[in-house]
Amino acid sequence: MRNTLRLLTILGITALSTHAKADTIPSADLIAQGLYAARAADCSACHTNAGGAPYAGGMPFKLPIGTIYAPNITPDPKYGIGNESEADFAKALRKGIRHDGAALYPAMPFPSYARLTDQDIHALYAYFHYGVKPVAAATPDETITWPLSIRWPMTLWRWTFSPSPGSAQRSAQRAFPNATIARGAYLVEGPAHCGACHTPRAFTMQEVAMTSADGTRYLAGGNAIDGWEPPSLRQENRTGLGRWTETDLVNFLKTGRAQPGEAFGGMADAVEHGTQYLTDQDEHAIAQYLLTLTPNTKNETPWAYDNATETALHSGDVSARGAKVYVDNCAACHRDDGRGYPAVFPPLAGNPVVMTKLPDSLVHIVQTGALLPATQKAPSAFVMPAFEHRLTSQQIADVVTFIRASWGNNAPAVSADTVATLKASAPEPVLKRSPLPLN
Repeated sequence: MRNTLRLLTILGITALSTHAKADTIPSADLIAQGLYAARAADCSACHTNAGGAPYAGGMPFKLPIGTIYAPNITPDPKYGIGNESEADFAKALRKGIRHDGAALYPAMPFPSYARLTDQDIHALYAYFHYGVKPVAAATPDETITWPLSIRWPMTLWRWTFSPSPGSAQRSAQRAFPNATIARGAYLVEGPAHCGACHTPRAFTMQEVAMTSADGTRYLAGGNAIDGWEPPSLRQENRTGLGRWTETDLVNFLKTGRAQPGEAFGGMADAVEHGTQYLTDQDEHAIAQYLLTLTPNTKNETPWAYDNATETALHSGDVSARGAKVYVDNCAACHRDDGRGYPAVFPPLAGNPVVMTKLPDSLVHIVQTGALLPATQKAPSAFVMPAFEHRLTSQQIADVVTFIRASWGNNAPAVSADTVATLKASAPEPVLKRSPLPLN
């Protein structure tokens, strides 16, 4: 027992559940495995509110029908999951059923978690019950009004759209080119639940594809989340990862930084609190798996650098729409050639986020700024300031149009009306955002 507690302290897991008995504490290795799985699953992204205690819940999810809040999943016996059995825990993760039998909303990615192995479930249970500090914090009441607040229809949704754990795990065992890609598929399709953001959803809110076996719409770019448009993770040349190498992807997972682009929005949080802690082997496995995904958008003309904009700006020609705004506000970091200073300031030339059909993410970055967080391998954070109080909607539309049309980029122009409309869905300016506590 003493050796176990010493190992837990070394791991930084010192706040054990108050209801744990000395003879029931799992091994330090098992708790560490659970911590690793929780980071791979990015549990803190939903269950840790900005400025709050780890996993104490309270994160709001604003839906058209009202607001729901992520529950407290610390081992507090009253407000958390301290009194839940491992069977209760597994049922919530894999089937979307609470310990009281009520259905969970699919904001909880149980359709992906249905693929979790028994070992990962067991390790997660050990971590959340014995490696997380209990917090006596009640989850706010949802604001969805009756009859929309009735949860039993979610049972029908689950039967129709969510795979059973058995079928999900059989799918996870399908044939892959090698064991490394199989591991990458498990991480992406299961605990990391990448499809929850990066796969489009039907009007009934289910992901249109759950795995790469379901066709090329899987990870082909998702619906807007908190104002951000998740891009394709498939091999489209312009709007996906078609020009990213395995090294680029591993660097991105490890640091949020890569030669072709950098993390922002929810993905920056995922890197900061999740993927940076994965092993080199798992990061390479994810990268190799993503590189196997064929394009969903066919016949994209391959991107090639065009130096016409760079030549014009070097000669002092700012006659193009938005060029003067770009030179005055953007060129110092992103340069006249649009190549930026990768690993510090991302390139705009050839950046997939710049060339997506919808300009939402790029507009929001200009409006509210962006934070590139510090990580273990890249300990300096960088902030792009918000420009919404400095530039008008017309100026933002002009500069975004300029960026989307320069250096070989070929995305449609943006109107001032679009920018003004998008302001309603914009995140808070970056310097007002509260960081999540490290888990």
